[in-house]
Amino acid sequence: MKNLFTFFGLFLLVVLFTSCQPETESGPSIPPADADNAGIELPEGFGAIAVVDSLGRGRHIAVRDNGDIYVKMRRGDDGGIVALRDADGDGKAEQKEVFGDFGGTGIHIHNGYLYATSDTVVYRFKFEGDGLLPNTTPEVMVTGFINQRSHAGKTIAFDGAGNMYVNIGAPSNACMTEARTAFSSGMDPCPHRDRQAGIWKFSDSKPGQTQEADGSRYASGIRNAVALEWNNSANSLYALQHGRDQLSGLWGDMFTDEQNAILPSEEFLQIDEGDDFGWPYCYFDQLQGKKVLAPEYGGDGQKQERCEGIKPPILGFPGHMAPNDLLFYTGDQFPEAYRNGAFIAFHGSWNRAPLPQEGFFVVFVPMQDGKPSGDWEIFANNFSQLEEVKNPGDAVYRPMGLAQGPDGSLYVSDSQKGKVWRIVYKPV
Repeated sequence: MKNLFTFFGLFLLVVLFTSCQPETESGPSIPPADADNAGIELPEGFGAIAVVDSLGRGRHIAVRDNGDIYVKMRRGDDGGIVALRDADGDGKAEQKEVFGDFGGTGIHIHNGYLYATSDTVVYRFKFEGDGLLPNTTPEVMVTGFINQRSHAGKTIAFDGAGNMYVNIGAPSNACMTEARTAFSSGMDPCPHRDRQAGIWKFSDSKPGQTQEADGSRYASGIRNAVALEWNNSANSLYALQHGRDQLSGLWGDMFTDEQNAILPSEEFLQIDEGDDFGWPYCYFDQLQGKKVLAPEYGGDGQKQERCEGIKPPILGFPGHMAPNDLLFYTGDQFPEAYRNGAFIAFHGSWNRAPLPQEGFFVVFVPMQDGKPSGDWEIFANNFSQLEEVKNPGDAVYRPMGLAQGPDGSLYVSDSQKGKVWRIVYKPV
């Protein structure tokens, strides 16, 4: 009988101890991945969950510290911003709310606010309590951007020291006198560099700013940097530039279709205040490892001239793959090798024809001391669901935005149907 009481006493202690412990150090237990990893391919030990299958044309994504998800929609008629909540912890979003009537790209959670952008305005919404929706009446933070059709999306980053950074894309391919016309020369000086083609800095807390009155140019000579993020471990701003298009289409006497398919580089940039990366006069040739003079300004694919001494990227990717978001991983869920490394979402190319299009995946770049410490590798693939992509519109999904959850999960948004994946790690 004494042994029986001892057994039940130990049993009760174990139950009590277990019930008092958190399921993991970072919060609730990680839900199981979908049987097919929600249709994507991942390294061993990783899995994926389809948080939601179809929202519309999603752009960037943000995740709050309670796990709520906010997806910026390209068009206002898709709801502007979609808020999602997984109430039962199974990885799937059961609750959905929409607010904000403006389309756009940028979204970010910072200092108790949800910041979101249209193509011409930066807004913010204040979180009040733990409800899914913030206060849905926005504050207008920055206006006065030039209204443009090409490269209009505004993306944003914050340094934690009171500053907000806004990408302002160039409204052209190469600042040609006659846009996208064969053998047209470039405007010199290029007028797009005055208020576009760079990163601008603003206060992260002052409503009612305008670009010209309150902003300062942080960096110039960047054609378009949809992927923009502050790296806390390096205390620096980083971005990925979309390189120019149509070298062979516009300058067929100097460039072949095979060269056009991989040149110029999509540039991974480390950005200090005052940097000039040379667009439209220069582009980076990753095969030669140098900035060269653009043909619109007298270049032949080899000459450097005014491009000698222009700051190079920290890494050059093959051309046209469209890097559309950047995330530096700081979580504990993934293996240590991923800590402080860079995840990059490549949206996929459109102008490599007659060769197949490339991209449509998420890559990982190991980083140390703010620089790549190894080769880049494809981390998540098969978003297009096709063996070969001839036309980007044929891709079933195209990775667009990246966000990190409070438990270290990696979220990926899609621009075709608005699918959202949650990538988790569970070692075998």
